[in-house]
Amino acid sequence: MYTNMMHYQSQAQHWGYYAALPSRGSSGGDPLERVARLASESAVVIFSLSGCCMCHAVKQLFCGMGVNPMVYELDLDPRGKEIERALSRLLGSPVPVVFIGGKLIGAMDQVMASHINGTLVPLLKEAGALWL
Repeated sequence: MYTNMMHYQSQAQHWGYYAALPSRGSSGGDPLERVARLASESAVVIFSLSGCCMCHAVKQLFCGMGVNPMVYELDLDPRGKEIERALSRLLGSPVPVVFIGGKLIGAMDQVMASHINGTLVPLLKEAGALWL
C-alpha cells in the first residue's frame, strides 16, 4: 500500500493509521483531486494536524466508537500545507476534515452534529467502518 505507512499513536492512545501523502510525479496535480483519491481509499479518512486539539477530539471520538481511521497528519508531510489550504478553501474552516465512505462529512462541527443527531453510526456502518 504505502511505503511510509506506520501505526499512528499519540500519548499511548490508538487512533488508527498514519500515512505520509503518496507522491504523484513532479507536479503533484490538483490538491483536491489528491484528497478525493485518498478519501476513497479507506472507510474513514481524517485530514489532521498533529498539534490540533479539535483534530485530537475527532480522532478520540472515532477511536471511542471502535473505528480505525486513516489519519493524514498534514503538518508532518512536506506536501501537506497545500492540501490544508485547499481543504480550508473548500470548507471555509480548518482541519480536521473527515471523509466517510469517500464522502465529505466536513469539519468538527459537522461530525459532532452527525454524532448528536444519530446519523454518524449509520454512515460508519454503510462505509464498513463499524459492524455492530
